[in-house]
Amino acid sequence: MKLWLRAAAGFIVLFSLVFAVPARALSRHPNVQSLSQNSQEIFATSMRWADNSWDSQYELCRAPAGTVEGNLRAPSYYMVRESTWYALGLLLRDGPGDRERASEIIRVVLKQQYHEPGKPWNGTFKRSPNEPEPPAKAVMWRGYDPNWREFIGTTFAIILEEYRDRIPADLAKEMMTSIDDAVAGEVKQGRLQPTYSNPALMLAFLWDYAAAHGGRPQWMAPAIKWQDTVYGLFKEHDTFDEFNSPTYGGVDLYALALWRDYGSTPQMRARGREMEAALWRTTAELYNANLRNISGPYDRSYGMDMRSYVSVTGLWLRTVLNADQAPLPSFKPPVDHVADLWFVPLIVVLDTHIPQDAMKSFESFQGEHRVRQPIAEGRIATAWIGKSVIYGGEFTRHMRGVDARSQFHPVTVQWQAPGRIGWIQLTRCPPIDATADKKGIVISADGDISFRISAPGIGAGDVKSNVWKLPKLTVYVKADAKSFTAKQNGAFVDLTYKAVTGMHLTIVGPRE
Repeated sequence: MKLWLRAAAGFIVLFSLVFAVPARALSRHPNVQSLSQNSQEIFATSMRWADNSWDSQYELCRAPAGTVEGNLRAPSYYMVRESTWYALGLLLRDGPGDRERASEIIRVVLKQQYHEPGKPWNGTFKRSPNEPEPPAKAVMWRGYDPNWREFIGTTFAIILEEYRDRIPADLAKEMMTSIDDAVAGEVKQGRLQPTYSNPALMLAFLWDYAAAHGGRPQWMAPAIKWQDTVYGLFKEHDTFDEFNSPTYGGVDLYALALWRDYGSTPQMRARGREMEAALWRTTAELYNANLRNISGPYDRSYGMDMRSYVSVTGLWLRTVLNADQAPLPSFKPPVDHVADLWFVPLIVVLDTHIPQDAMKSFESFQGEHRVRQPIAEGRIATAWIGKSVIYGGEFTRHMRGVDARSQFHPVTVQWQAPGRIGWIQLTRCPPIDATADKKGIVISADGDISFRISAPGIGAGDVKSNVWKLPKLTVYVKADAKSFTAKQNGAFVDLTYKAVTGMHLTIVGPRE
């Protein structure tokens, strides 16, 4: 009897620890002086760009040259989401006039939220004040972006947690209402799948936050159920379905930091810490500190050299690495994908938590090794991390292919070419299986396969059907293709193998 009572008492204590909803989790109210030196430096860079883009007429930041979002294009594009990130940065910096400007921005952003119950875009935000209203049958991503609910809503939550005392009370109340409306619109639309990792993780936090702090206790049960589903999917292979994206992996880290700091239950905060540490370890396995790049394969990528465009993961790493070690460009205009630089205030407020064993791989090259990571049913990522070359392939059970608009890159190679990073990217293929090991990459498909090669000084004549002779890298090719073409395309060489069923790339080099 006594044993039964003791067990029951233990269960009650455990239940209370896991499911109790405290008034607050971890809030720090950081200021610039409390940040590390590296965080201060990248924060200053971010704010300098944002300050320079500020438009007092619109009370928002202008988009950098070259920015395209939906049907909007700079310079007529004023950024709603990124301006919200800037508002957080202003409250953190807290210089003369910063609080007032932050409040102006937030009031303008609140006016961009759609309040159209019954419409799929209800609760999300315009990407720019001059964005046209979505037509009756608006196409998601073109007519509106539903993920703005999560990006802006979570930023509002950080402001309410850390700097509520730096904004007017009526504005704080409106922001909480906006969070509620964003969650309600997302739940009603029902478009989001738990496998869509970065918004799924952000929604898990925002739903929980609205339930705990927005006067919606009826949302707590479905919010926990969503957390359980997302966490359960992760635990199948200790990774996310949206695997290895230098940009969106950084957003995953952001969402997990929200879980670990502001989650309403000990269980949610513990899960956030667990998944965050695992994601950093997976990233570290794929990272080459000599090249300052993460190896493919990439589920979604905006570039092939992290030193030539701004990625969110690169921004996280800059907070713990010096500028000459971090996988980022120099920030001398023009800078590709520079709008992601506005994300920095969120990162430095939440702080970077990298396990020490993973941190070693970001600080210096830890030796050659192969990576094999199951992702989901039938999907396996493999990569070879060499001293001066990295490459990867993804096995998909012939379920995924690549077209001209795809962000999916199932075959990638990067190496240290003279003066810069050289790279090879598969740009078009039918559903494919690709596997990488120390010798190279084996590809199985049924159709035409195209690659793009970037390396200093290369021309179409350097690339033959059976061998690609590149600066400091040679790739020997065995393929059953019916034909082969190689064409110069500016600084790139584009090549296509027709009617392929099997291909083997043997990668030799780089030569010191």
